[in-house]
Parts: sequence; structure tokens; C-alpha cells
Amino acid sequence: MKNIKLIEIPSEIGAGTRGASLGIDAIKIAALDFMSNFFVQFPSEKLPVENQLLYEPIESQYAKRMQGVLTMHDRISKAVSDSINAHFFPVVLSGDHSNAAGTIAGIKIAKPKSKLGVIWIDAHADLHTPYTTPSGNIHGMPMAASIGEDNQEMKVHNLDEKTANQWKQFKGIGKTNPKVLPEDVVFISLRDFEKEEKHLLDKHAMKVITTSEVRRNGAENVCRKVFRYLSNCTDIYISFDVDSLDSSISKGTGTPVSNGLREREVEDLISKFMQNRKICCFEITEVNPTLDKENLMAEIAFNILQRSVNVLMMN
Repeated sequence: MKNIKLIEIPSEIGAGTRGASLGIDAIKIAALDFMSNFFVQFPSEKLPVENQLLYEPIESQYAKRMQGVLTMHDRISKAVSDSINAHFFPVVLSGDHSNAAGTIAGIKIAKPKSKLGVIWIDAHADLHTPYTTPSGNIHGMPMAASIGEDNQEMKVHNLDEKTANQWKQFKGIGKTNPKVLPEDVVFISLRDFEKEEKHLLDKHAMKVITTSEVRRNGAENVCRKVFRYLSNCTDIYISFDVDSLDSSISKGTGTPVSNGLREREVEDLISKFMQNRKICCFEITEVNPTLDKENLMAEIAFNILQRSVNVLMMN
């Protein structure tokens, strides 16, 4: 039986659309609407955030609010590593996806010798860097940071010294770089990426499982395939961005994309993954209730969260 701890990170400074900082409260409201006592069952820690930076001028157009993100990542990596060291399983509820790089750093701090695998359930690869970013939003960069990539071959921007140093710091959080090898990452439902990201996917021959493959083969088979692929990993982290869901249901997120997964497919998939003892951390991110009707996205996220945690509890 796993001891679960909820880590709440209502930070949205890495996103381009406002509102993801409200996602965690929206999920809690969904739990209340469903008459669930989920949020009183587990110990939880809510991290202080730097969202005041949203009102201040942007320092670097290629790594927006990076100083604040670095501050957040110190807090996130400490909270995650402290939880793991205290024998908790961290379930991370996060505003925007840039926070995932801090979670990964925290796992590596707690388990420095571990060979970490990542299951990245997301419409996007998040493999941009300040050298290639079309937007400067750091939620498009956590995967590149975690595998220690600059992607200089596809460079679009020349960085000033300060931004280049901040990016270096970002990759090096927790004193290890890279934290994950590209061959230890599996993307699920990836379908929206730029040519610079495609370059890295091809260069490292990174594993992608499409929406149609999930639909064709079913959760059980996909799950077996993923764990076979990651069989050399000692620990595996799951990051679930709600925009992996189809845009017909994922209105309540900043970057919805069509041809995504159905709610039931994600639920089946994640609960199958959760049965594996190597899973060491689970993160849900990018719920944005300001873009939503009737709090639908948060309700779906809550259903997935509750079922996943129930499976964890039983194992």
C-alpha cells in the first residue's frame, strides 16, 4: 500500500494563456461536486508561487519569466525529493507544464542512481529550447531541459548571455544533466510539434505512440509495449497534460488539439500504468477553467486522478 502525498503547484508563469493557476482549485471543486472526500484523504503541500511576475515586464522574449521558473523549480524539486525520501508517492497537481522539469529534478535528487523513464501523455513534445522557441513560453521546454538538449542545430534565435545562463541553470537543476535519456521517454498522443522539435524526435529516435495506436491496440497492449520499451528503467514518472485529450472535450486548457484521446482511453491507460511498481510519481497539468464550460475539464481530470490513485492504493 503506497502512502500518497499531494503536491499542489498553482504556478502558471510558464504558460502563454492565463488561467492554469486556477486548475487545481477547479479540480477540487469537481471533487466537491461529485461528493468525494478525495482531498481530505491524503496529506498535501501547496507550494508558494511567483504568479505576480505575470504583471511585470518580460525580461527575455525567448525564455519568458525564467527567473521565476527557476525559483519555482527549486521549490518543486525540494518538495518532490523530500516526499520521496519520506516514503511518500508524490501526486503532483500542477498549473502549467513547465513545472514538470522541477518534478523530474526532484525525482533525480531523491534517486540519484535511478535510470528514470518518462511517460509523457501530451499533444505536444515540449522539446523547444530558448534557441528554437516560437513563443518564449517555458511550458514548451521541460522535456528538452530534462534531456539536456539545446538543439543548436536548429537554432532560430541568438541568446543574450543572461538568458543562455538561465537556460543552463534550468537544465542543471538538481545538479544532474541530463536527468533522462531521450531513449527513456515515451510520448503518447503526441500530434502537434514544430520542425525544430521534429528534428530532436528524429535525431534521438524518440518513441511516439499515436492516438490511433492507443485506439487500435487498447490500453492493455499499449501498456505492455511501453513497459517493455522502458524495461531498463528503474523508476518511471508519468506526466499527463490534459491537452492529450481531444479538443472536443479539452476546451478547458490553453492549447487544445484535435485527434486526441477520449476520456475513457486516458483513464484506462493511466490506471493500467499505475499497476506497475516502477511508477514513482504522477503529475496532472494544464487544466484551465477560465477557458471552460461547466468545469468539464476539471471534472474529467478529477475522474482520471481519482481512478489512478485508487489503483495505486490497491497495489
